[in-house]
This record gives sequence, structure tokens and C-alpha cells, in this order.
Amino acid sequence: MINTTTMEKKVHEGRNVKRFREMLGIKQEALAYELGDDWNQKKISVLEQKETIDTPLLQQISDALKIPVEAFKNFDEEQAVNIIANTFDNGSTLYGYQRNENCTFHPIDKLVQLHEEKIALYERMLKEKDEMMARLERLIEGK
Repeated sequence: MINTTTMEKKVHEGRNVKRFREMLGIKQEALAYELGDDWNQKKISVLEQKETIDTPLLQQISDALKIPVEAFKNFDEEQAVNIIANTFDNGSTLYGYQRNENCTFHPIDKLVQLHEEKIALYERMLKEKDEMMARLERLIEGK
């Protein structure tokens, strides 16, 4: 019988890159673009299959996705599932929930919020561009 408590569980960094990229709604092509000219969708796919990723490259990915390097190095799906399973009763309520006025938010929630804010900003910018184009067209027609 193997004692699993003494075995060190290896975190799959490539799989974590994929998880966070997908949570942010970023395609492999977009991440490749952010990493530079040497990157493409196929290289990102291969990267996401690697168990370990060199620290400088992981830092580049961290910068591109705006996620701390530690998240890629430390996220373990099994631990996350255990935390969720031990925290929720039938997925509906927290065990021992007490109102906490000083609660903190999970980093992923903040990332999702930032992503939504970026989308809203982008949509606002597109609307302003369309309005500016319409004004320019009216000016041109007026001449």
C-alpha cells in the first residue's frame, strides 16, 4: 500500500495555463499573438500539454493573461474539488456559513470581473468609434 500523504503531487503547469486561458475566454491564437511572432496556435497547444514550463516563459504567459505565476505553479484540481466538496452541502449552502463583513474575494472572481470590465470598455470604444465615423461622414457629405 502506498502512502499518498507523503508523496508529492506534481502540478501540471501546462494544463493550468489551459484552464486559466479558457476561464478568461482567451483562444490559443490570441495567447500566441500576445507571446510574440515566434508563437502560433499549434505551439500553444503543445505548451499546454507540458507538465512543467520554464519560469521565464511562465512569466510571459503570466503577464499576457494577467494571472500570477504562482497560480500556474500551485493550482491543483484535486485540491480544488476537495475544497468545494467539503465546503458545500449539495452545492447549495456553505457549511457553518456566518455573515462576514470583511470577506475577501477569490482571485478568479476578480479576474472574471476585470475581463468583463475590459469587454465593456471595448464595447464603449467601438460605440464611440461608430459615432465618430458617423460624424465624419456627415461632415464629408456637407462639403
